[in-house]
Formats: sequence, structure tokens, C-alpha cells
Amino acid sequence: MDGKPRILVINGSPRKYGSSMQLSIVAAKGVVDAGGIPEIVSLYDYRIKPCMGCVSDGNKYCRFPCVIKDDDFNTLAGKLLESHGVIISTPVYWYAPSGVLKNFIDRLTSMEHMIFHKGRSLLEGKVAGFIATGLDSGVMMAISYLAIVMSSMGAHVIPWSMAYSHLEDITRDEQALRDSYNVGYIAAKTARALMSYEHIGYNPLVDVKELAELARRYTATEVAERERRIGMLEDLSKD
Repeated sequence: MDGKPRILVINGSPRKYGSSMQLSIVAAKGVVDAGGIPEIVSLYDYRIKPCMGCVSDGNKYCRFPCVIKDDDFNTLAGKLLESHGVIISTPVYWYAPSGVLKNFIDRLTSMEHMIFHKGRSLLEGKVAGFIATGLDSGVMMAISYLAIVMSSMGAHVIPWSMAYSHLEDITRDEQALRDSYNVGYIAAKTARALMSYEHIGYNPLVDVKELAELARRYTATEVAERERRIGMLEDLSKD
């Protein structure tokens, strides 16, 4: 690495001339202006098979590289592994990301699940931002889904992490253009800041029995408060 944050911009639209790609280009400009290096990939140029749900048959089966070897997922995931962050841009298909993008997201479980093999998700420490476009409603549902998933996989969802538009001509949507630029700009700035910090990640080795006992001891000290509250509720419920 040359010290510059690398941000992978994933376009989940089959239309390379569409709104999602146009805003991806704008986000990439923000990455460059923040001193980062963007790489744009279009998922529809690759073959991404659906997840086969091997994790449901045992933790040992779900790992990275993904056990499905006859498609392009591991190649794309390798690009993500080498990046400091990702910006996901998608059209809205029935209030959700596109189907190919959903397949890709499901397959990222192989990277997240490395917490059971290496003690950490391979997405920990990476930043994430989101773009959604669609003439109908649903952009915030799609973005919310993506943000929740990436956070659950260990990525840092950046401040001002989203951009969206309902307009057919994206060049007329000043706010979407400004927001998309800043998704890229802030992603690169945040990634650069995180590069100089100690790893921040999930601790799977915590003593759960100790935590349960901590909670029980606290509850035991609040018996009087519980009785007071129940008494209050009893009084309120009287005719």
C-alpha cells in the first residue's frame, strides 16, 4: 500500500449508463479529492451465484475464500479485502437492492464468518457508504438494509453515509450529486484516519458467564425498586 486509502465502489445496476453508475462516478471523484484511490466495479460484469447457506450446516463450512469456486465472487471479494472501504450503489428493486447485489451481500457472509476461524470478520476496520436510486419509493429501505448488514459484518458506517435520488435525470438533482460526492470524500477521509489507529473490532472471546452474573447481581440490588414499581402499577390499575 502507498498510504492512500483504497475505496472499492460497487455498482449493483445492470445499466452502466444509469443513475446508480452516474452517482458512483461522482462518489469516486470525492474519493480522489480526499486523497484516496477509487476502483469502480459493475457486478453485472461478473457471475455471482446465490449463497448456498452452508453456515446453517456448521460454522466450519462457511469461510473465506468461499467454498463456491466456479463463479467470480472470490475475485471480487479479494478486491474488497485489499481495500480500506466500500461504497455500494444500487437501483431500488421493490424497496430493496438489486438481486445480483443481494447475492453478493449474502456471499460476504464467508468474510464475516471468519470471526469463527480467525477471531475477526475480514470486513472489520473497513468503511462503508451507500447510494440508492429509483423513481419510486424505497431508497431509504434499500440503504437501511445495506447499512445494517455492513455494520453487522463489522464495517464502519461513515458519517453522512448515504446519497439517493428519485429523479430520472440525475444531473438535475443537486442534493444527490452533492451527497454522492461526500459519500466518497468522507469514506476516503475516514479510511485514512482509521489506517493510523489500532484495530477496532468485535471481541468474541468475552466471558459470557461473567456478564450474565454481572447482570444478575445488578438485578438483585433492584428488588426494592421493582416492588415499588409494581405497587405503583397496582394502584394505577384500581377502579
